[in-house]
Amino acid sequence: MSRPHTIAVAGAGPAGLAAAIALARQGREVVMHERFDAPAPVGAGFMLQPTGLAVMRALGLEAEIRALGQPLTHIVGRRHPTGDLVLDVSYAHLRRSEAALGVHRAALFDVLHRAALQSGVRFEAGFTAVDADEGRLIAADGRRTPRFDLVVDATGARSLIAERRLGARRRALAFGALWATTPWPRTADFDPSALQQVYRAADKMIGVLPVGRRPDAPQALATFFWSLKTADHARWRDAGLEAWKAEVLAFWPACAPVLEGITTPDQLTLARYGHHTLALPVAPGLAAIGDAAHATSPQLGQGVNMGLLDAFGLAEAVEREADRDRALWAYAAARRWHIRLYQALSLVFTPFYQADGKLLPWVRDHVLGRIARAPGAARLLAATVSGLLLDPRP
Repeated sequence: MSRPHTIAVAGAGPAGLAAAIALARQGREVVMHERFDAPAPVGAGFMLQPTGLAVMRALGLEAEIRALGQPLTHIVGRRHPTGDLVLDVSYAHLRRSEAALGVHRAALFDVLHRAALQSGVRFEAGFTAVDADEGRLIAADGRRTPRFDLVVDATGARSLIAERRLGARRRALAFGALWATTPWPRTADFDPSALQQVYRAADKMIGVLPVGRRPDAPQALATFFWSLKTADHARWRDAGLEAWKAEVLAFWPACAPVLEGITTPDQLTLARYGHHTLALPVAPGLAAIGDAAHATSPQLGQGVNMGLLDAFGLAEAVEREADRDRALWAYAAARRWHIRLYQALSLVFTPFYQADGKLLPWVRDHVLGRIARAPGAARLLAATVSGLLLDPRP
């Protein structure tokens, strides 16, 4: 089949929006299908790594997102209760001394959504895509779209399309996290250029991430997260917010000003994590990108960045190849090794930060910590966290 002209994208997250923008700018007719009645961001803040920033630069949107985000130059992790430094990642060790960017999802959504509209992408809201068949998206209520030359699945880690058409098999992870957005704590205890974390063995992790601001307000924000087994969520709610706050303060007293902005349990969203990697993220007329193709825990902070790389890589392949399905194979081949490397790294490293037991956190603190101080290790660690191993940037 020749190059696709009509394209359906399912899922208006960062990956889906970026793909829609890039494909529409090639002169293609792109229709975005989103399950919400009006497209909106989902989730709290995250780190836009040099890889994701490179995609935003290629889309001509880097300046807009930088105006809303907070530059991050390092990641710091300390052990509870001693306060010993067990993780210290400095982006200054990268060859170009690049920085990451703390970003609230509302900011990234706003930048990408406006660019999609300006690029001519048409939005079909209230359409929960659950399957794709011969170029048509199928909604949960049975509706079917007209036939498209290409369907792009960006519906996330629980994609039914990827499960039914591409053989996705997910493994739920025991640990998730509670996430909340709060005003940035303007105290000397928190560095506005760093993600700061505290660990108790591997069964408890707490973090404060600067994420800049939302597009509609000038206030600087933080994303606060607290690791929690998903099976314990109901027990956490039953215990009450004040009991939990007391636990947090005993764990990290400096978090008092952060907790002031959390007044109800509903401000804390439980994120459930799983792990899967599609052996092949494409089929004739269908491509999966982002978490629909590969999902894992957020320990390496790569999720949004990998999705943006997928989106741009797919659009590049579609533009370069004269045949649609050859383009899909080219996209899969171009992204294969970077995805597999980071999926493997995440699978290996997650138990050192979110797991029961004492052995792995001991190894993390006493063995990996020493290795990280070896010559050349600082640069390798920074390259790993920034997503630049097998540098995939456009």
